[in-house]
Amino acid sequence: MKKFIIPLLLLISGSVFSQVAVGASPENNNRWTFGGGIGLGFGSNNYFNLSAAPRVGYRLTDDLEGGVLGSVSWQKSNAYSSTMFGVGPFLNYYIGRTFFISANYQHYFINYKDKFYDFKANADEDALYLGGGYMQQIGNNSYLQLGVMYNVLWKENSSIFSSGLVPNIGFVVGL
Repeated sequence: MKKFIIPLLLLISGSVFSQVAVGASPENNNRWTFGGGIGLGFGSNNYFNLSAAPRVGYRLTDDLEGGVLGSVSWQKSNAYSSTMFGVGPFLNYYIGRTFFISANYQHYFINYKDKFYDFKANADEDALYLGGGYMQQIGNNSYLQLGVMYNVLWKENSSIFSSGLVPNIGFVVGL
């Protein structure tokens, strides 16, 4: 299962998101941001992954944003199927609208079924992602984000995830 978690994390990491502008501009007093990301993955042994990561944020200052991020993922292959839900707060600090620093805590609830051994399990795991990256403006108040996060709570032999390192790509609108 661990070898399928890296693509999953790429798709649902705390910083993977896009947002829809609702007429907000930088001069506007509306500090709320809404959005989310979706992901789709395919692989060997009929592997299929569908994920979504909705989020809502609030600009505490012009450069600091906080909010809540959720994630859900469905995975299926010839060998297993699983569903994973995650929820937690995030903080992003923007440096000159060119770079960002991010912290994201997620608590995951995992439901796993091994098809070969008829084994079912429920588990949960905490993750604290710290990282940052580069931002490129792509519209009036829209940005493309490229970054890397690391789960500082990741433990090699006891984590459900195959790695603590998570590269990410996302979009932000309303900053």
